[in-house]
Amino acid sequence: MSKHPYLDHDTCVKRLLEWHEKNGRLIVAYDFDNTVYDYHHKGHDYGEVVDLIRRAKQAGCYLIVFTGNEDSTLVRGFLDENSIPYDQINEQAPFVPTTARKIYYNLLLDDAAGLLSASVQLEAFLNLI
Repeated sequence: MSKHPYLDHDTCVKRLLEWHEKNGRLIVAYDFDNTVYDYHHKGHDYGEVVDLIRRAKQAGCYLIVFTGNEDSTLVRGFLDENSIPYDQINEQAPFVPTTARKIYYNLLLDDAAGLLSASVQLEAFLNLI
């Protein structure tokens, strides 16, 4: 029995490369709380993820902050003050068909949803383009 194709790292990176080649950019969504912002004020450093997000933006990725944090002043203020790039916050990319029922992204960086594997895939993608 073969394993699910998207449980294979190389297949996942290849999928990102194919999307990028076809569409000219990836859509990368990232969470705010405990992914780029120390929500619980425990002194954690999120610099590695922030640097990856900055590299993704420099590579032409479209960035969506996908957060449940309802304090938009805090979210925008923190991102702007720390030069963390974003194109939208909890909004669909304008070039995605409006019939989409959920926010579309190619990759999600989220502390509660596989941040390690997503960051490794994004890093591999960025190293190949």
